[in-house]
Amino acid sequence: MFADLLRRMTAPAPTPLSDGDARRALGALLVRIARSDGTYDASEIARIDKTLSTRYGLSPTDAAALRADCEILESEAPDTVRFTRAIKDAVPYEERAAVVQALWEIVLADGVREAEENALMRMVAPMLGLTDQESHALRRAVEQG
Repeated sequence: MFADLLRRMTAPAPTPLSDGDARRALGALLVRIARSDGTYDASEIARIDKTLSTRYGLSPTDAAALRADCEILESEAPDTVRFTRAIKDAVPYEERAAVVQALWEIVLADGVREAEENALMRMVAPMLGLTDQESHALRRAVEQG
């Protein structure tokens, strides 16, 4: 279903993504972090829906439909390293910082930071072009409210 998008994202010289494709790619990364600890519960799904709704001005129904597309894309996407690098090459820095913050919101949605989630965040944030300090500051902002 998303073979063309994945092929374009992982090409040697990826082109900037259309708005719809960027939404799906970033949403798929949110799904990947939520699934990283082996559970994908209602609090994480609700957080993803809220993030997509707020970020893109979508109705709850449209956000849930986008998330469903993102779940499929995530399951078809290549390894996290290639997938994240493709997002970095295709998405402006400001949006990537917002994505790291959203990733932390998903990690913290169920109230537990699992080792798998921490490890994935330590890997993904730098691949998106953010420093450990920037990622830490974004996590603290999420924790504080």
